[in-house]
Amino acid sequence: MLTFRHRTAMIAVAATALTLPGFGTVPAGAVARQAAPAAGTAVSSASHPEGGTIRSSRDLERPAAFDLVTTQVRRHGRHLVFSERVRGRAGSRTPDPHGAFAGSEVLSYVWPVSLDPSAVGFEHGSGVLALAATSHPDFDDTPLHDEDGDGRTDDDGGLWHAHWVVLVPDTTRPDGALKIRDIADGEHPRLPGTWPKVPLFLDSPGYRTTTGGRTVRVRVPLADLGFPATFRFDGVTAALRVNADLHDPLLRVENVFDVASGDLSLPGRFRYADPDGEGGRHDRAGGDRR
Repeated sequence: MLTFRHRTAMIAVAATALTLPGFGTVPAGAVARQAAPAAGTAVSSASHPEGGTIRSSRDLERPAAFDLVTTQVRRHGRHLVFSERVRGRAGSRTPDPHGAFAGSEVLSYVWPVSLDPSAVGFEHGSGVLALAATSHPDFDDTPLHDEDGDGRTDDDGGLWHAHWVVLVPDTTRPDGALKIRDIADGEHPRLPGTWPKVPLFLDSPGYRTTTGGRTVRVRVPLADLGFPATFRFDGVTAALRVNADLHDPLLRVENVFDVASGDLSLPGRFRYADPDGEGGRHDRAGGDRR
């Protein structure tokens, strides 16, 4: 059983005039540069989707470790490799320890997808499905996995690791931000078998997550998604902070550093029939170990 200190991270992303499947247009105002949170937006100035790759413009005003250059989903044997290549060194920046769960920071690389959440075991039609790689040293939300190999499963939240999450609008905010869907008292939705027993639509599947060189990669078995023929995707990098009052919503977006498409329109497209290839093939460093 997880304690409240070990309750999970969630992803909340928003941008200027975002449009997401099933949610229409989200109001502007939730995307800001980390260096100047109130000044404008920090979305890509241009994106160039090429099938399984979204290419984004560099921006020297963004943190280099979160400035997206390419976002990909590629088939590699019986796996999908989700990758985000950045201008700096991927994963080189992690949150400073806060000393408590409440008020702590989460950093993330996120891939929203067009697949229904039921593809990975959540309730059908429950929101927007996204894969996320996260780091948060103040709590651990992967109780089934020992990422650092020290014999404990409750002390390695600071290492980059993967989650499936379901995103919905945060109705407590006027700026149109998204949040991970909460599980209300008395609600018993369908959830994946590796759900970490937290009151959120969040899964901790234990996928191999690597941050070598300029690319973060998450390796997902195709069988976990039911061998989809095709789906659309986008890329987001974001910082979040746990609500200091530990109220719903538990974790709020603090900054969206970058959106691969610029408008979260999910322009990337994975097709199973496309040639097999390693995700993030443009970066020769930091390949997956499987």
